[in-house]
Amino acid sequence: MEKNYWEDKEYSYFSHRKCEYFPCHEGADPENFNCLFCYCPLYALGENCGGNFRVTEKGFKDCTRCQLPHKRQNYGYVTGKYQELADRMKMMDDLEKNK
Repeated sequence: MEKNYWEDKEYSYFSHRKCEYFPCHEGADPENFNCLFCYCPLYALGENCGGNFRVTEKGFKDCTRCQLPHKRQNYGYVTGKYQELADRMKMMDDLEKNK
């Protein structure tokens, strides 16, 4: 099977083992924990992010159980969602302009 273009590339994986919170998700595999998306860019997609989140009693999205952006093999999934994020931002801008 052919590898994805980003596999084995330095830019697709970063592990910050000296971080005070490493690994920041309970039960995560420290040998394959990708810190590149420390603050998940998919958070803004709400329920369409594809991750394992829950909504708190106060209505906040809680991603503490999610490891989707932190798994080495999910770089392509996360970056593959960038167009959806850009489309959502454009939609928000258009709504703001039309107020």
